[in-house]
Amino acid sequence: MAKKVILFLFLSSLPFSRVGPGAVAQDGSRSIHVNVILVQLSVAVTDRKGNYVSGLRPEDFAILEDGISQKTATFEEGSEPARALINTKADDGPFMPEPADESGKAGIRVAGANVFILFDTSNYMYQGFVFAQDAIADFVRSLEGVNKVALYSYSRNLSRVSTLTPDRSQVLRGVRNTVAGDDAALYNSLLLTVKDAAPLTGRKAIVVFSNGPDNASLVPPEDVAELAQSTGTIIYMISTRQAQSEPISTAVFERMSKATGGKAYFSKNWKDEQEAFASIRDDLGHLYALSYYPQQNPNRGWRTITVKLVGKNMQQYHIRTRTGYRLLQTQAVAGELSSLGTEPDSKP
Repeated sequence: MAKKVILFLFLSSLPFSRVGPGAVAQDGSRSIHVNVILVQLSVAVTDRKGNYVSGLRPEDFAILEDGISQKTATFEEGSEPARALINTKADDGPFMPEPADESGKAGIRVAGANVFILFDTSNYMYQGFVFAQDAIADFVRSLEGVNKVALYSYSRNLSRVSTLTPDRSQVLRGVRNTVAGDDAALYNSLLLTVKDAAPLTGRKAIVVFSNGPDNASLVPPEDVAELAQSTGTIIYMISTRQAQSEPISTAVFERMSKATGGKAYFSKNWKDEQEAFASIRDDLGHLYALSYYPQQNPNRGWRTITVKLVGKNMQQYHIRTRTGYRLLQTQAVAGELSSLGTEPDSKP
């Protein structure tokens, strides 16, 4: 008998209360309780030739949410340490750093990048399986600016082969231990991967290696894309020739990656796939990480995010980032998902 599964996905946030429920402000007016979240953005800036633009400063960026100007809270370029720019408290006073911890680092930090690799081990993968493992292994070795890496694989179910770890050797062993399996439930598995990434702060990305279209999921790709946007998770898609042969999958991969600030790659051969992995590694190393606490906004649903560059000669550059998020901190995805889950031995 099929069962209904409800997945609660939480926005990646640092909540605090500006005013308690029913409290009275200093001017005597009534105020309401507001939960404020830290919205985190990963932003790529390129010139007209597609080259990355580095060396930009926080004041070069303007962030709008539903057309409302926002104040940048933290700023980070590439693998450099994050800089806190404003106080996390509700007042508009100058930023006062929190006391340093035992390591001497300031209290307010944004965690470094975390990368989830989602490897298609369905029966689409019977041809060229070893070549795919080699491409992923090379990608893992090349991720120098990434704090932690996880390797998940999927066929009909998701298998958490290696959960987030700084130990590259553990991930590489997991790559070699993957085996080809059953039908491909890509969107089910991607939804679960987004759920795992949701609570993490800092830059986070999912790199999907797909060798064929989805033929077993019950979760629509639109739901996955929206939840990735709302949790600030970038999705990169690497599609092989077999996946590319289906126009619907091609269109979905392009929409999903674009909506989250990532990219979609369509490879004709194994060399192209290695180049796609190298491009993703380069992209992750050049992202700007910005965050902000949203200004007062009556919109309780989907909020549109716009990031612009300000200043002379800045309009010639192109910005890529996620397009918005849903304000609700929990979202339920319900359906007949009896096939949605993990392998018995894949629990983290």
